[in-house]
Amino acid sequence: MRRLGSVQRKMPCVFVTEVKEEPSTKREHQPFKVLATETVSHKALDADIYNAIPTEKVDGTCCYVTNYKGQPYLWARLDRKPNKLAEKRFKNFLHSKQNSKEFFWNVEEDFKPVPECWIPAKDIEQLNGNPMPDENGHIPGWVPVEKNNKQYCWHSSVVNYEFEIALVLRHHPDDPGLLEISAVPLSDLLEQTLELIGTNINGNPYGLGSKKHPLHLLIPHGAFQIRNLPTLKHSDLLSWFDGCREGKIEGIVWHCNDGCLIKVHRHHLGLCWPIPDTYMNSKPVIINMNLNKYEYAFDAKCLFNHFSKIDNQKFGRLKDIILNV
Repeated sequence: MRRLGSVQRKMPCVFVTEVKEEPSTKREHQPFKVLATETVSHKALDADIYNAIPTEKVDGTCCYVTNYKGQPYLWARLDRKPNKLAEKRFKNFLHSKQNSKEFFWNVEEDFKPVPECWIPAKDIEQLNGNPMPDENGHIPGWVPVEKNNKQYCWHSSVVNYEFEIALVLRHHPDDPGLLEISAVPLSDLLEQTLELIGTNINGNPYGLGSKKHPLHLLIPHGAFQIRNLPTLKHSDLLSWFDGCREGKIEGIVWHCNDGCLIKVHRHHLGLCWPIPDTYMNSKPVIINMNLNKYEYAFDAKCLFNHFSKIDNQKFGRLKDIILNV
């Protein structure tokens, strides 16, 4: 199977969207909703959406694996955002409805500083060697997850740089109905993006771990392919999300042959998220660590140490895994 596309920028919706002036169910204090119409977007059609691979959109925070300090590293998402003056100017431009004119950014002066190790996301537009902001006024990018950086402590919990491994959740290679948590070499994940999910990420929609014993895992983007998706019609997708077990997910991401990624979120269809009893939590999960080969005493409180103690155990659901680290 070919490697699917990586998430380096904001994904467009598969349908043309429209703004409704009513309170958002997705974001608190947002006075409007962005809803899908019944028209498939030109971007989706241009990317040959009908021959794309549909996958589950997982609710977490985006990560990236690439080299740093001569070895594979996990990187956290950090978008470079405009300073207050530039943001005010940009918002005034958007509300003035003068969209026939192009907004001019001065990248060197309009944006907040970022760490020296920050890198821009791949394939974003460049002008005179400078990465340019997207339609939201942000420059997508990444920072390496250093071992002792408290800001990214939950990212750090899923990697071990001494042995260059990561805690990954994906389908069992021999049983698609079974999930597997395993220690994967970071070198196997190079140039891939992944979703970090868990106790302290985005309100923990999958119910993983607890405040006392947090649990976090990485899921490669595109890992959960959707096998029985209905036709690409608004009404059919709405019925699928609302009425079948496989539809109990945050959304769909289509991986197109040209590398383009197209999405639809439950909120685009007027449906709620998070929801109880997600599809991810309906599948049994097995622990397959195989850490003995490292002959290494992991820190007693780290996730790798805990999983080494429950290696080869099978659980009915992800949320049944209770950590005692």
